Amino acid sequence: MRKIIHIDMDAYFANVEIRDNPEYKDVPIAIGGMSDRRGVIATCNYIARQYGVRSAMASYKAMQLCPDLQLLPGRMQVYKDVSAEIHAIFSRYTELIEPLSLDEAYLDVTDCELFSGSATLIAQDICRTIETELQLTASAGVAPVKFLAKIASDINKPNGIFVITPDQVCSFVSDLPLNKIPGVGKVTWQKLNRVGLYTCSDVLKFPEQDIVDSFGKLGHALIERCKGIDNRPVVTERNRKSVGVESTLAEDINSFDECMAHVERLFEKLFVRLKKASPDMRITKQGIKLKFNDFTATTAEQSMTELEQNLFADLLVQALAKKEHRAIRLVGLYVGLADENSSEQFILHF
Repeated sequence: MRKIIHIDMDAYFANVEIRDNPEYKDVPIAIGGMSDRRGVIATCNYIARQYGVRSAMASYKAMQLCPDLQLLPGRMQVYKDVSAEIHAIFSRYTELIEPLSLDEAYLDVTDCELFSGSATLIAQDICRTIETELQLTASAGVAPVKFLAKIASDINKPNGIFVITPDQVCSFVSDLPLNKIPGVGKVTWQKLNRVGLYTCSDVLKFPEQDIVDSFGKLGHALIERCKGIDNRPVVTERNRKSVGVESTLAEDINSFDECMAHVERLFEKLFVRLKKASPDMRITKQGIKLKFNDFTATTAEQSMTELEQNLFADLLVQALAKKEHRAIRLVGLYVGLADENSSEQFILHF
């Protein structure tokens, strides 16, 4: 039985700015491109979120929602330096650290002897140490498996902790909405709802083979998660060569406008995923993927050093030129990461 802690810093970039510039403490701030330059919000503080501002939102829209928003360009090197300090704190407790981004990581503290091996007390001490030494707050989730630790860290945000003990796993997942499970996106959630599946307990009452037949590999994973099973270990190295998001559609589509509606929705998720995988947002290319109803696929891509949302429309035109008379069953976006030493591809499915 593992003891997993998921640490997630609270509004990380924004809180670093507030720490270093106390005049921002009680005002809405966001990190992102300027509103007159087709900028995009990277993150914002909790005051700004109350106005509806969020990550991946166009800066001009954020300013419309919150006219008093202080839009800051960001200081990536500072965020990296502070992240190194955060991870140095993690290393005092365990060597098994899986960084997900500058501000988020899994820690396996199964063999940590501090606090008599109590993962709860270890998590509390990590958060307390971060706040004392770095004047930043973090939230933590503690659980026997990774996906539950990640879900738990979001429950008492900001500056909170939530613990799921081994004997609480079954009761916790029983009422867990399926869209809280990583990998269950909007389209899958709607498809599950159409057959009456809303919570993990609903899945466990449903014939397993029907779920596998309907959802394939995701169906197998879904059944395991609904039983509280996640055998993935904490991996100390996660090198990636590309990041992507894709959506298998509930119904086939045909037109450019229908595709663009999905592209626009997926772009927000791609932006968030890229920010976590490569905080400086450096890329080598960006591309679009279409899968047709005969299960063949095509891609269109272009070399780029910075993510450009408008380029996806041009790439979609190129991809659709290969459509012929086929309908489209999947739309995906991807970028190549700038790190030449990366070796793993990471695709987020919806």
